[in-house]
Amino acid sequence: MRCCACLFQQSLQCSPSKMAAGESNSRSSCLNLSNPGPLGNAQASNGVHSAPAGNAGSAAAAGGLNRTAGSTNPQPGLDSDVAVRATPSAQHQARQAASQSASAAAAAVVAVAAAAVAAGASGEAPGSSASNMTAASSACSADTAAISSSLPGSPASVLVYREPVYNWQATKSTVKERFAFLFNNEVLSDVHFLVGKGMGVQRIPAHRFALAVGSAVFDAMFNGGMATTSTEIELPDVEPAAFLALLKFLYSDEVQIGPETVMTTLYTAKKYAVPALEAHCVEFLKKNLRADNAFMLLTQARLFDEPQLASLCLENIDKNTADALAAEGFTDIDLDTLVAVLERDTLGVREVRLFGAAVRWAEAETQRQQLQPTPENKRRVLGKALGLIRFPLMTIEEFAAAGPAQSGILTDREVVSLFLHFTVNPKPHVEFIDRPRCCLRGKECSITRFGQVESRWGYSGTSDRIRFSVNRRIFVVGFGLYGSIHGPTDYQVNIQIIHTDSNTVLGQNDTGFSCDGTANTFRVMFKEPVEILPSVNYIACATLKGPDSHYGTKGMRKVTHEAPATGTKTCFTFCYAAGNNNGTSVEDGQIPEVIFYT
Repeated sequence: MRCCACLFQQSLQCSPSKMAAGESNSRSSCLNLSNPGPLGNAQASNGVHSAPAGNAGSAAAAGGLNRTAGSTNPQPGLDSDVAVRATPSAQHQARQAASQSASAAAAAVVAVAAAAVAAGASGEAPGSSASNMTAASSACSADTAAISSSLPGSPASVLVYREPVYNWQATKSTVKERFAFLFNNEVLSDVHFLVGKGMGVQRIPAHRFALAVGSAVFDAMFNGGMATTSTEIELPDVEPAAFLALLKFLYSDEVQIGPETVMTTLYTAKKYAVPALEAHCVEFLKKNLRADNAFMLLTQARLFDEPQLASLCLENIDKNTADALAAEGFTDIDLDTLVAVLERDTLGVREVRLFGAAVRWAEAETQRQQLQPTPENKRRVLGKALGLIRFPLMTIEEFAAAGPAQSGILTDREVVSLFLHFTVNPKPHVEFIDRPRCCLRGKECSITRFGQVESRWGYSGTSDRIRFSVNRRIFVVGFGLYGSIHGPTDYQVNIQIIHTDSNTVLGQNDTGFSCDGTANTFRVMFKEPVEILPSVNYIACATLKGPDSHYGTKGMRKVTHEAPATGTKTCFTFCYAAGNNNGTSVEDGQIPEVIFYT
């Protein structure tokens, strides 16, 4: 094994034949640690024009000498990196000057080597003592300059060395440390990847064995039946930052992902079949999932076939529908993703806002398809998504004033049909879904306030009303009503919940139901859940149009529902509603059942 000092002294004895002034400026000191790489080794260039690590790299590993492109055809027995251009008469003077300064120069190099050895012995990475080694390197450079300047009549020349990488293994106590050292390093590399496109291409060194151990795709690439023999592989579809994140994981198990690179890293991990890195990317996305990025992540989750992530995105959209629709990324989703969202029964927003969001998306899509944003083109790009907007759940005011009727997206026939649905009983059939959306989770609950059922309760256009309050926050989604005593019958009904103090209608639905003539209750649901706050008075109201019905008796003023799983109790308190209420009271009447979620 030869130390740096021996190499330095040996280089001084080489024949001075090639060191031209033009060469001296193109080289750097072998001990220059001004740009240390990972764990102290000099970082290899990733530029597209970087010289590959061939024989020069091997020679550097063996002896620490740098042979560059400017020193071709070396003389036999001479080191081509140490060449002095001088006249024969000046050679004696050169050797004498060299011998006078050799001791000082060698001492400087030994100091550098000693610093490196001390760093390794103390368990530090070579780069941890960079300040001391840089000072020693400066002394080495100064002495080298003194030698060259002492040559009369010759230009200033510089002795050049690559950073010594010999015995780097001794400073790495584990396999993980040794592999981490090789990450993005020319040392021992046997393949290079040209990653990216255009001016953004980076040339990244790698090691076939390390890649094949971590990825079945790389294993097939290098060792399969159609293995490549190329030492340079182009990857134009991969981002350099994502590819480096993949290599970092394969070499050291370290995860380096961030908001800007997580999606490209996920794509790269899937492409090269590294499921552990995929899992890290998905977990990162889960932790950073918000309403303003839920649609973007949903699109990517569907693209990359990540059902768990897609499910979490949809749940977030359900809980924060209005904020998710208002996010900038909403208009960038594809049609299939828009359809998947509009199909859901659990969106927590009114249909008129869904329509407005769909129109915004259609405007963006016409631009992507280079179409004029006319109503006809908007309808065309929306396709089947338009039929998933539940126009019957809107109020007539929302439909007429807020835009759908005036948008030009609906046909005249559809507009007329929907206006008839809003104003006429019995309601005509419409082509759009009229099933209410429910943005609530958990189990549906209900309470019954009567203990017995009797016959003959009449209707003359007056509303049945009962006042109530609860002890905790709930969402009422509908009522159970009694049906006809004369056999199967259809009823028209308007149901409402009114805030007692302000007389504000909080929720309503003008609909109908069919009964079978039994004493059972029949469900009539609101268009959207109605939030009921604790200790606040509300009025439940139902206006029926149809024949005489059953009614309830032996009513209870307080009714408590206890959740089977948690034991949580929801207590309803019923009171008489002042005014015309068609005879309904706490003791008897209509509206026997309240359907709710906690």
